Amino acid sequence: MSDVVLLDVDDRVATITLNRPEVRNAINGELGAALARTVGDCEARDDVDVMILTGADPAFCAGADLNEISAGRDPAGLLTEPDDPYRRDEVGKFAFRGPFPPRTKLLIGAINGPAITGGFELALNCDLLIASDRARFADTHARVGVMPGWGLTVLLVEAVGLRRARELSATGNFCPAGQALTWGLVNHVVPHAELLAFTRELALAAVHNDTQGVRRMLATYHDIAASIYDPGWAIEDAVNRQWWTATFDPAELKRRRADVEARGRDQVEHRPEH
Repeated sequence: MSDVVLLDVDDRVATITLNRPEVRNAINGELGAALARTVGDCEARDDVDVMILTGADPAFCAGADLNEISAGRDPAGLLTEPDDPYRRDEVGKFAFRGPFPPRTKLLIGAINGPAITGGFELALNCDLLIASDRARFADTHARVGVMPGWGLTVLLVEAVGLRRARELSATGNFCPAGQALTWGLVNHVVPHAELLAFTRELALAAVHNDTQGVRRMLATYHDIAASIYDPGWAIEDAVNRQWWTATFDPAELKRRRADVEARGRDQVEHRPEH
């Protein structure tokens, strides 16, 4: 396994850590492929019942690596490599939607710091979210000039409601941990030093329940959500593909990148909790 994703398994809980801290765990091709493989491997392992996804400090994930995108690489392609088992099929579509392959096991996001754009989408694709008091969430797709492709326009509405989702996407503003809790985006906010221990307690509570019962309950929630939101996933996918081929301008993204990063730092440092 690549060292851009770390894996530790203990007491039937797999802790998966994004490990590019020097670039705030930004998702490049290597990290995207390694993350998908690691989740798929944990799904198949007999000694894993629950997965925890976190990032190496100081960030959870800054989203897609803007250097790769500004070079004109397809952001959806960050998930796969030509020799990866999760490669595109013959009609150019992925074998699964979102950043993770199909799974039946509980996946808890331990959000240790900023989760931005694609990193926000990683978080939203988890079943539960536990936030450090250092966590921040922002959807900067429109500010950067790209479109979501991992379900943000579906999953964010499901989490916080349509009007709040519109606000986050239209403004690109940061949502601090306390506000995220008030809005129902996260399950708990805990002191940073206690994040993984608290998350492991929840994971172990699930481990000690009937395994098949937990998985059947999760599958039921998934099936009900799919009956409501599957058309939304299809719409987002179509918009993402059209935007990438007809509208996206790599040169414009490169111009905007420094402003986006500076604005994000300013909001993290100065915006009060709600």
